[in-house]
Amino acid sequence: MHAVEDLQKEIWGVEDREIFPALALVPMKEVGAILIGAFDKYQMVGFVFGFPGLEKDRLILHSDMLAVKVAYRSSGLGYRLKQAQRERALAKNINKITWTFDPLQAVNAHFNFAKLGVVADRYRINFYGETSSLLHRTGTDRLWVSWLLNSDRVTKRLERNSADDIDWIKRRRMTALVQVGKNLEPVIGNNRTLEPRVIIEIPVDINRIVEQTVGLATRWREKTRGAFTEAMDAGYVVEDFRFAERNGLKVGVYLLQLRSRSVTSTPERANQVGKPF
Repeated sequence: MHAVEDLQKEIWGVEDREIFPALALVPMKEVGAILIGAFDKYQMVGFVFGFPGLEKDRLILHSDMLAVKVAYRSSGLGYRLKQAQRERALAKNINKITWTFDPLQAVNAHFNFAKLGVVADRYRINFYGETSSLLHRTGTDRLWVSWLLNSDRVTKRLERNSADDIDWIKRRRMTALVQVGKNLEPVIGNNRTLEPRVIIEIPVDINRIVEQTVGLATRWREKTRGAFTEAMDAGYVVEDFRFAERNGLKVGVYLLQLRSRSVTSTPERANQVGKPF
């Protein structure tokens, strides 16, 4: 558990007061939290941590942290940790895991939607407030995702270890609420009709943009925040994410599907304070 503390500092670069402490992990584990470590011999190189909660009086697991050392990220370790977390949750008769992630992080978006099969109907503005991490210079907006562990969608994604074979980006032209411009700037679409499907594009490497031009990265935060919240208020749900080539430029593409508001939960956009993950 102290190794978990060390990895938090190493990976997110946060101050001591923003680390989830080992002393809190001990009792949480006793009452149902799931903490799984990945080791190379005796060195912890990754972990996943989630705790039980209630969502509309239904027992869920909220996955608060997933971390893998940089040198091990190309080995599929994060995917194996999530699989292990799913198995442990199902053994406790928990069928749903939720978590949050930064919607501008394209690699994480692809991992969550294309490989694991999550969906998202909530956008949280500046969810964790201000933190000491340099990764959060544009704020801590988050998509709240749901992983329905026994659904056909999730089962198929895990069996294939990839997204569905149908390439929905090429199958039909869809309205883009935000596009990546020639100079990596966000370009706002003009069409606001309630079409069955719309897309939101993001750059493939927002971290490089933050390092080089934080002002441009902040514009991406503002424009995508507006697009996601407006779409979700209108009844759209984020259902997928892919990488695509357009005019020689690689971009990340979210697919949003229009659903009945009676099917989805009401989007929550209130500012909240918590942990920066």
